[in-house]
Amino acid sequence: MVPNAQPSNNNIALGQFVRDVVDFPKPGILFRDITPLLGDACAMSSAIEQLLAPWRETKIDRIAAVEARGFLFAAPMAIALGVGLIPIRKPGKLPFVTISHEYALEYGTDRLEMHADSLTAGQRVLLVDDVLATGGTAGACATLVERSGAKVVGCAFLLELKALGGRERLSPHRIESVLVY
Repeated sequence: MVPNAQPSNNNIALGQFVRDVVDFPKPGILFRDITPLLGDACAMSSAIEQLLAPWRETKIDRIAAVEARGFLFAAPMAIALGVGLIPIRKPGKLPFVTISHEYALEYGTDRLEMHADSLTAGQRVLLVDDVLATGGTAGACATLVERSGAKVVGCAFLLELKALGGRERLSPHRIESVLVY
């Protein structure tokens, strides 16, 4: 359990804390808003426990978290597992020498960075983010981790938007999602 949180039932139905917002950020999009979950201590604690559960018996050396909401889940997960946290951020946000990976979006490109000395060869890394959609961001993170010589043991997501095909894009990595839409 997360320190100082209310005791939680790992089986809390977290879907009740996800709000559907129609036409956000643009018409035709159904946005899955997790801010109600973040605002409830029991739901947040349960979400972290449910994210951790499939990985408890897996050897993990570090957790890599995707900016920004991935940080919210990855930090308490790293503490619970007794491992370090590697932030993966947008360009220009990290103060030391970085490695980067540019990846394609539906319209254009984006880039992610991590400190060049974050990982060493052979370390086993769990990637954590709030949502798996198309898999582009998580795929870019996996590429960064693997370029460092570390191994991606899998990816953990609070929400998975199945119709967008992210799971297939991340193959052959193990994917564990708490909620699938």
